[in-house]
Formats: sequence, structure tokens, C-alpha cells
Amino acid sequence: MDIHARIYVAGHRGLVGSAIVRRLLAEGADNLLLRTHQELDLTHQAQVEEFFTTEKPEYVFLAAARVGGIHANSTYPAEFIRDNLAIQTNVIHSAWKHGAKKLLFLGSSCIYPRDCPQPIKEEYLLTGPLESTNEWYAIAKIAGLKMCQAYRQQYGFDAVCAMPTNLYGPGDNFHPENSHVMPALIRRIHEAKLVDSSEVVIWGSGQPLREFLHVDDLADALMFLMNNYSNGSIINVGSGQELSISNLAHLVSDVIGYQGELTFDRSKPDGTPRKLLDIGKLGRLGWRAQLGLSAGIDDTYRWFKASQTHSRA
Repeated sequence: MDIHARIYVAGHRGLVGSAIVRRLLAEGADNLLLRTHQELDLTHQAQVEEFFTTEKPEYVFLAAARVGGIHANSTYPAEFIRDNLAIQTNVIHSAWKHGAKKLLFLGSSCIYPRDCPQPIKEEYLLTGPLESTNEWYAIAKIAGLKMCQAYRQQYGFDAVCAMPTNLYGPGDNFHPENSHVMPALIRRIHEAKLVDSSEVVIWGSGQPLREFLHVDDLADALMFLMNNYSNGSIINVGSGQELSISNLAHLVSDVIGYQGELTFDRSKPDGTPRKLLDIGKLGRLGWRAQLGLSAGIDDTYRWFKASQTHSRA
């Protein structure tokens, strides 16, 4: 990828998009095309078409999506499938139509079957039922990656699809109900520490195993793929390390310095029992994650505290 080309980062204010922008700027990018949701509604076909007609991006990072945790997926299933299908369809088609050289589509590890063998290989896609708590988002993402593959097959469009594991880092969504597990734990344990609460209640049994990747590591991987990968096959991006939700919660407590008790509400859903990606394919290409989990949580917590201070200023 020519770092001085016209590069469009869709969703540049989100967790992934903001990390991609940080990395591009660090590499010397000087022609970034960035639009807020107010400036460009990606679910609106006419607006997307006008943007690509006028700006003609040469490279596209498609990181825009409606995202959220179990509660959000369960509460807003229509929005999750409708908005993600619209965003993907509009951006992929317009990018091809207006001559983009390459597009990188961001999927998710939730595209894989709920009970598929571990660690999860790319070829396990569509071999079994999805996890019911996030199937709306997963089905939309599967449609997006299949659209990329179809446009490559029929038109020769260089669209590549990366499937990241659970992400966290600066810019995450710390909403008390609609966030993923990592930011949710950071916020709840932080707030418990502030009020000197003796207990934090966490959804589920604490037993499910999860893999986490700092978003700056993901941005590094995406730059690597833009420069070194051109294939229709999807490719996993992860850390290769997993831990239980219980161990994660205790690690977050240690980083924050919370001294109270962590208890688990088993009446709440656990989600997928285990979700570890097989990252051998990406590893054989020569990439691996660099940031350890404790350091990554500390970085994220410092960003969260700074954002809270700024919002009150």
C-alpha cells in the first residue's frame, strides 16, 4: 500500500478505526479520508455513492459497524443485522465501482459456529449453528465476507477479510449495558473502587474462556495484511492466548487496585463456552501480537480514566 495514497478509514472514530488512523499517521500517511457519521451515513446508499464518486479512495479499511455485547445484541437484533448489512453492501460495492485498489474488511470471531473445535481454524466457517446471543451480528459479518469473496471472484476486486478475536483498548465503548466484557469489567470495577464497594457482581459463571487482542496490535496486523496479503480466504487475527472470564476479572481488579470481592451471577448468560482462534495462517506469513494482556489492560484503563476526566471538564 502506498502510504501517501488516498486512504479511507470507515469508522475512524471507533475502537478499530481510531487505532488504524493512529498507525497510518505514525507511518506517514498524509492523505487520509475521514468522515463522521454526521458527515457520511454509511447506511445511506446515495451518500456513500456520492462520497466515492467525489473522493475516489485508493485503499479502504472497512472498520465501520454497529457493535456491542450480549445485552446489545439481544436488545437490538433488527438494528444489528440491518445496519451492518447496509454499511457493508454500500461500501464494498462503491469501492469496487469507483476503482479502489484494495479493501480490507473487518469481520469478527463470532462468525464461527458456537461449538466448533478449538482453536478455531478459518475453514470451520459455516460448519455448524452460531451462538444465539450474537447471531444477528454474525450473520451480517458472514454476508460481508462472502460479498468480498464474490466481488473478488467475479470482478477481480482485491478485497481481503480479517477476522479479529475479542478486541480492547483506547477508544472502546464503556457503556454500562451495551459494552463488551473487557470495557464492562474495567468500568464496573473502577466505579466499585471509587465508592469503596465491597463487591462487584459479574454476569455468568466466569468459566467461559476468551482470547483478547489489544487494538493497536490489530492495527499493526491490518497494515501487515494490506502490504502482504492478497487472497480471498479469510484470515484470523488474534493473540493466541486465552483465559477465563473469572481470571480476566481478577486481572482487571489487580490493574485497577480494587480490593473487594468478585462474585458471579450464574442466572445470566455465559455466551460461547470457548473462543480461541487458530492464528497459524497469519503466523506463517510472519506476524504475531506484541502487547501482553496486563500491559494492555493498564493502557486501556489509563485511557478510560483520562476520558472520564475530560468528559467532566
